[in-house]
Amino acid sequence: MTSIKKNLLGLLLVLLIAVPPFLDLGWQNALVNVLIASLFALAFNLLNGQAGLLSFGHAAYFGVGAFAALHLMIAVEDGLFFPTPLLPLAGAGAGLLVGLIAGYFTTMRSGVYFALVTLAIAELFHSLAPHLEGIFGGEAGVSSMRMPWMGFSFGTILEVYYLTLGWVVLCGLGLWAYTRTPFGRLTLALRDNEQRVKFLGYNAHYAKVIVFSVSAMIAGVAGALQAISNEAANYSLFAGTVSAQVVLQAFVGGSTVFFGPVIGATIFTLFSFLVSDLTRSWLFYQGLIFVLVMLYAPRGIGGVLDQHIRNRHQLDWAKMSGPYLAALGGGLLIVAATVFLTESAEVLFGQDYEMARDAVTNGLPAYELFGLSWSPVNPLTWTLPLILLSGGIFVLIRARRLIDQHWAQGNKDRAALDATSASTGTAGGAE
Repeated sequence: MTSIKKNLLGLLLVLLIAVPPFLDLGWQNALVNVLIASLFALAFNLLNGQAGLLSFGHAAYFGVGAFAALHLMIAVEDGLFFPTPLLPLAGAGAGLLVGLIAGYFTTMRSGVYFALVTLAIAELFHSLAPHLEGIFGGEAGVSSMRMPWMGFSFGTILEVYYLTLGWVVLCGLGLWAYTRTPFGRLTLALRDNEQRVKFLGYNAHYAKVIVFSVSAMIAGVAGALQAISNEAANYSLFAGTVSAQVVLQAFVGGSTVFFGPVIGATIFTLFSFLVSDLTRSWLFYQGLIFVLVMLYAPRGIGGVLDQHIRNRHQLDWAKMSGPYLAALGGGLLIVAATVFLTESAEVLFGQDYEMARDAVTNGLPAYELFGLSWSPVNPLTWTLPLILLSGGIFVLIRARRLIDQHWAQGNKDRAALDATSASTGTAGGAE
C-alpha cells in the first residue's frame, strides 16, 4: 500500500472518529448504515474480487448473522452475562458455521453454476424463514433491546456508531491482513488459474471452502451489526435485493481494488439516504449509475482512482485539469437532462398521471423541478433537456479525447524514460 493511500485512510479514520458527534441523528444513522454496508461489501469482495467466485446469495450469511445476534441479545435480556460490544461474535460464529456447510457444496462448482447455487441457498432461507417462527420469528421477525455495559447504555445512535466503527475497522484490517498472507496469495491464484493451483499440489476445493467461510463469517458480523443497530430483523434480510445490492456496490466501487467496495457501498447508501425522499425514481438512477460505470469504467470507481494514484508522477496535471473540468461539466449537463426527462416521464405516465392531467386541464403547471414549475405537455419541457443532453454528450466526447491524448503522451514519456534508464544502466555496467 503506497504512502498516499495510507495517508488517505488515516485521514478518513480521523474524520470518522471526530465528525459524527457534530452531526444530527439522521446523518449519524446514515453513517452507521454506510459502515455496515462497507463491511458487507468487503466480505463479499473477498469471495468475488480475491477468489473470483461470484455469489448471488450472500444475503443468507448476512441474515443468519443478524438473527444470531438478536437471539443472543434476547438471552442477555433474560439474564445471561455477555458484553454488548461482543455481540457481533454471535454473527461471526453463525456466519462461519453456515458458510462452512454451504461453502462445501457450492464450491464443488464454479462460474455460473456456483452463482446459481448460492442464489438458490439464499432463496431457500428466504422461503423457509417465515415458517420457522422459533428461529426467525415468522413474518413479524425477531426484536430485542441493547443492554447497558460498563457504563455505556448503548441507547443513543452515537454509541452504536462507535461500536460499529470499531468492528468495521477491526474486520477491515483483518481482511486486508488476510490478503497479505501466503494463503491470501493462494486465493488470488485460485482466481487466476485454478488448474495451476491443483498442479502445484494444493486442494483447490478445500481452499475455496475456507475463503467462502471467512467471507460468510465477516458477512455475519455485518448482519449482527445491522441487528444491533435496528434491534430487530425479519426474513426480508434474505431477499434477493439484499444480495443484489452488495453485488452492485462491489462492482461500482471496484472489485479489483481492496477498498473499492467501500467506495461503492458509501455512494449507494448515501445516495438512497439523500435521494429516496426526493423522487420515486431513485432506484432507476441507481441502476443507471451501475450501467454507466460498467460500460465506461469496468474496473469501478476505485480502479479509476487507483490508476490515477499509480500514474500521478507521469501525468501533466496542469494540462489535464482543463479536460477533466470540461468532462465534469459535460457530465453534470447529462445528469440534469436525465433527471429532467425521467421526472417528466414519471409525472406524465406514472402514478401522478391523474393529478397531472387535472393540472394541465386547468392550465396549471404539473410539477416543480430545479426550483421552477413545468407542464408535461409544454414542448419546452421536452426540448430543453434534449438540448442539455446533446450539449453534455458533445462536451464529454471532446473532453475524453483530450484526456486520452494526455494519458497516451504520459505513457509514451514513461516508456521513453524507462528505456533511457535501462540503457544508462547497461552502459554503466559495461564500463
